[in-house]
Amino acid sequence: MLSLNRSGFLRCDEKQGRLVSQRRRMPLAPAGVRCAARGGGELNGRGIAVDNTVKELRGEAEPVLEPKSAGGVVEDAHGEDGDVEEQFIMPWTVSVASGYSLLRNPQHNKGLAFNEKERDAHYLRGLLPPACVTQELQEKKIMHNLRQYQVPLQRYVSMMDLQERNEKLFYKLLIDHVEELLPIVYTPTVGEACQKYGSIFRHPQGLYISLNERGKILEVLRNWPERNIQVIVVTDGERILGLGDLGCQCLPVTIDVGTNNEQLLKDEFYIGLRRRRATGQEYAELMHEFMTAVKQRYGEKVLIQFEDFANHNAFELLAKYRKTHLVFNDDIQTFHRCLAFLMVTNSFSFSYQFKVFQRLWKILKESAFIFVLQAGTGIAELIAREMSKQTKAPLEETRKKIWMVDSKGLIVSSRKESLQHFKKPWAHDHEPVGNLLDAVKAIKPTVLIGSSGVGRTFTKEVVEAMATFNEKPIILALSNPTTQSECSAEEAYTWSKGRAIFASGSPFDPVEYDGKIFVPGQANNAYIFPGFGLGLVISGATRVHDDMLLAASEALAQQVTQENLDKGLIYPPFSNIRKISAHIAANVAAKAYELGLASRLPRPKDLVKYAESCMYNPVYRSYR
Repeated sequence: MLSLNRSGFLRCDEKQGRLVSQRRRMPLAPAGVRCAARGGGELNGRGIAVDNTVKELRGEAEPVLEPKSAGGVVEDAHGEDGDVEEQFIMPWTVSVASGYSLLRNPQHNKGLAFNEKERDAHYLRGLLPPACVTQELQEKKIMHNLRQYQVPLQRYVSMMDLQERNEKLFYKLLIDHVEELLPIVYTPTVGEACQKYGSIFRHPQGLYISLNERGKILEVLRNWPERNIQVIVVTDGERILGLGDLGCQCLPVTIDVGTNNEQLLKDEFYIGLRRRRATGQEYAELMHEFMTAVKQRYGEKVLIQFEDFANHNAFELLAKYRKTHLVFNDDIQTFHRCLAFLMVTNSFSFSYQFKVFQRLWKILKESAFIFVLQAGTGIAELIAREMSKQTKAPLEETRKKIWMVDSKGLIVSSRKESLQHFKKPWAHDHEPVGNLLDAVKAIKPTVLIGSSGVGRTFTKEVVEAMATFNEKPIILALSNPTTQSECSAEEAYTWSKGRAIFASGSPFDPVEYDGKIFVPGQANNAYIFPGFGLGLVISGATRVHDDMLLAASEALAQQVTQENLDKGLIYPPFSNIRKISAHIAANVAAKAYELGLASRLPRPKDLVKYAESCMYNPVYRSYR
């Protein structure tokens, strides 16, 4: 769940009409969840002051007011942000908030969009210039200002500042201009932001749990102002994108165990622990305390996403907690974006450059794959399982279609004793091969998938080799950010003479080659995760099953139309992300019900409509 600051609590509101406060760090949350929570009662932690003091001084003290319930909404599905625009709500938790505090609360501040009646009712007179404007005009102004910046990081900082003062306007901008702003709040700009986070740091925007908090993590969680949390994204910062160890310079929930990044340890602006990374028992005990405290604080059904952990911890954490917690790791289970791509390229009769593929899975049955590893075994396993499902071949046989290449060359049986455990199922019988180019020539794969985190791994010689024995070589350069991509879109199309089917983790501009325009696909988690998380939450899933991830892939592939393909688009336009996410959520929820892992009963009759009804609505509300 990547975002403006790479953090991502997915907020659940109090009962309808009650304004609560929590930092949301998830620009893709408009495609996500807005769930009504129960049993709140805690004061909001963003500083909306309980302010009867002014009235007491005036002799006008009033009793505490209770919010009016809003009708016509899905019970337990969303709070005030899901109501219709005309629904009036009260901007207080316990009593009336003063105007000054209201203007400084990013969840409820509307700036110049407060109307005359609201300015009178909430002590805003004199605190704002006299002009009253619409949210649409505010949006137009912000976009005009953003487009004046020449440096992407400046746009990032501007967006971060907007989120700090007006969340609804921030998310409204993202929804309405998602294709333009996604490269700013997501890859590639977010990578630079993470590297320089100590320098651009303004406000704490997530939860920091360090080794200093050992033995009291549950107390730390209680410092977060919201009791009802549905989704948590957690990182230890050791493998951020393809940029390596960035320590404490990443959000949302950061487990700070130190950093081995010498540059950061010497940086006077670094905001984390200045020590080498904890390992072994010290690390394991801190993580276990965190996982135990999360379940104790937020319950059995809180979804925990492990984000950007290094492989040596990622696989162990997922294996250890997937049976006891609702968890997944989007880095080592990123097959869904890849699998959806393969489903699309094999399920249509293309009228553009893809005519060679006629039927779903035909190519999978006949193909070999090569993965260039950093975190590709999760992808490989799910592709092998789906191939087994579709072709009725034993899983052991479909695994043999998939080959791995790491820093020492092709993973083969003779290396088995020295391999990490997660690589051993992919050690097939073959003579040793020392590099990727020789491996490609020996295996002759149809599909080349990079998740190495090492830029320019797919050299001209490698791509040309792929094109010698494939009419349409499939090349997926999945590593982020752009600088770490295994090859660029232009390189893939040029070196293959316009024959490659290409997708990448980071965005690339369309490429013109030999008089044709090629539109590269962006195969990253922005397509999948918001809908996937929403599907788990609306179904009340208790565990993440691999079949749910497959269901997400299938739903994404089904959203690609022949018209998209005719334009060279392998994925549906990102401008349709809310519709895409609703269908993904419905498919995931349906699979949870089918597997008996859903606890939210009865099952909604129309899961797509239910998912849509639970999505965040950033339109301003009218305050009494």
